[in-house]
Amino acid sequence: MNALTRFSATLAAALISFTPAAFAIDVEEVKTRDGMTAYLAEDSSNPLIAFSFEFRGGSSIDPDDKLGLSNMVAGLLDEGAGDLDSFAFQSQLQDMAIRLSFSASSDSFSGSLTTIKANADKAFELLILALTQPRFDEEPVERIRRQIQVGLARQAESPQQIARDTLFKSLFPNHPYGRPADGTPETVQAITADDLKSYTAQRFAKDRLIIGVAGDISPRQLRKRLDEVFGHLPDSLPTDWRVPETELTFAGTVVVDKAVPQSTVYMAQPGLARTDPDWYAALIADYVLGGGSFASRLMDEVREKRGLAYGVNTSLVPYESAPMIMASVATRNDAVAESIAVIRDEWQKFKASGPTAEELDGAKKYLTGSWPLRFTSSDRIASILVAVQRDDLGKDFLDRRNDFIESVTLEDVRRVSAELYQPDQLSVIVVGQPEGLEGAVMLDAGAEAAAGG
Repeated sequence: MNALTRFSATLAAALISFTPAAFAIDVEEVKTRDGMTAYLAEDSSNPLIAFSFEFRGGSSIDPDDKLGLSNMVAGLLDEGAGDLDSFAFQSQLQDMAIRLSFSASSDSFSGSLTTIKANADKAFELLILALTQPRFDEEPVERIRRQIQVGLARQAESPQQIARDTLFKSLFPNHPYGRPADGTPETVQAITADDLKSYTAQRFAKDRLIIGVAGDISPRQLRKRLDEVFGHLPDSLPTDWRVPETELTFAGTVVVDKAVPQSTVYMAQPGLARTDPDWYAALIADYVLGGGSFASRLMDEVREKRGLAYGVNTSLVPYESAPMIMASVATRNDAVAESIAVIRDEWQKFKASGPTAEELDGAKKYLTGSWPLRFTSSDRIASILVAVQRDDLGKDFLDRRNDFIESVTLEDVRRVSAELYQPDQLSVIVVGQPEGLEGAVMLDAGAEAAAGG
């Protein structure tokens, strides 16, 4: 049995250990001497360690002329560090069955490490090297740059990506959220080796660090690892990771002309923050209206009763500086106008009366019953522990979350629905050639792609 096979077998065993029937996760807050904090879900039933971390501040604070910098750094941190070039670094990860990855979102820069306990010393050594001595050699830099450029070219032809980029550009014309997070061909080309090398010094500090860990590691061992991995970081940095709070400024309809068989529709309106006391009532409302897939009202009205589209959905999007409610549907061009009208009508009905008692009960059963399914692996638990701290939910949140859902009353959801859903504030972006859609601003898909969305 080779290392990868052993790792897979161990991982499979870890998956089994966190089945819903066994759902009971104790979380401990672990602090280091210099103030770093991590949430730990210790589990010694399998020799596996999952280590997740996040630095607040992501692509939204990339410089205007270097858009895509966070994304490019994320693609390169595991492409060689210290004395190891890209091939040697990747070979050690593979030979030791270590999973190491980095990613960037609008609001954060994240990393994750998963390893069997026997290889923990090497795994953390590689993580430390990646964070402190990344090489950014010419070959991997240009290879990753080419991969990103190919991805941007593909996105420029994707109706879904064009719709999303146009929506954000329309909603946030003077805010970082309105910029293309992965950059444009020009800004990605402009990123230099010096930009990459200075990134960690300018972005990583202890006061913006969040850590979640799950698996076979004790609090004492974790403290030692935290000091090794992050002890070198400054306590803080002069640059702020926050972006200004903003409001959605657009509530019209835009059509991006593109010759495709069916149109893609994205819609959005203001939402509410993850820390809002009404979050759980809003979560239930969203499930009933459009978040519940085949159980939702919109799916019933748009797909089942009228056959307008294969699917339609909504979601709460709690961006830190501008929370939203988003909806999307893809449908044939002659059904776009009717689909949007049906969605607006259901939006209005929901604002007027909210869910029924039966719908509330169904939503609660699903949302509480599916909760344990999120904890099927150590790396998912570690990632959730990061989110719990980011949203300041408390280390006992995993146990209390379903109680929050169960405590929501019908009156709560109806009140929140009346306040939250605003059909007249819906912004609508259509990519395609819809028929009979009146009052829309027309844009050209090629021009939008050239402008980076």
